[in-house]
Amino acid sequence: MARTAGAVNSPAQENLFLCRWLATAEKRRLFRRELANDIRWLLKEGREKGMRADLPGKLEYLWRASSGDLLAQNDLFRLQHILHAITLTGINYGVLSETEWEGRHATVLSPKIPGIFLRKSDLQTGFDEQGGQVRPIAARITANIGAVDDLLSRAGWERTCDMTNPFLHYLNVPAQKTQEDNSK
Repeated sequence: MARTAGAVNSPAQENLFLCRWLATAEKRRLFRRELANDIRWLLKEGREKGMRADLPGKLEYLWRASSGDLLAQNDLFRLQHILHAITLTGINYGVLSETEWEGRHATVLSPKIPGIFLRKSDLQTGFDEQGGQVRPIAARITANIGAVDDLLSRAGWERTCDMTNPFLHYLNVPAQKTQEDNSK
């Protein structure tokens, strides 16, 4: 509406408009209490990162995640949304080939740099033709586990850890969710 009215003509103006709008929404408590943390986070991102915050992209993701439409999608689509949301939070994301995953040429992860890295072969073989998960997806995670778990649970996924490697985790759709999808 602001673009149509001519109030927003550039990305900088768009960021400023959205920050003001979020500040007003927070002050007047225009949204449900459950969204207060998301609004504070968006406001912080917009103020600290400016145009690099990609507030329109973050707002769209939050809208999809909270509107219920996301959980109606297939497993692969929901995982893609999780990874998109992760990159919007500033966490590094990557897909590693087998040589980058293990062996002497393996990528060395730093616990100081937040990231999530998936094994390419798991992404290629982890889903059926309908986008349903058929096997766990290996992930190396150096990001805040609580934040990753929040994003996973919003999209109907969960994480289990490998007890032999503190950075190695497996991403799964809970068995109940998979059975419900298969029965449709």
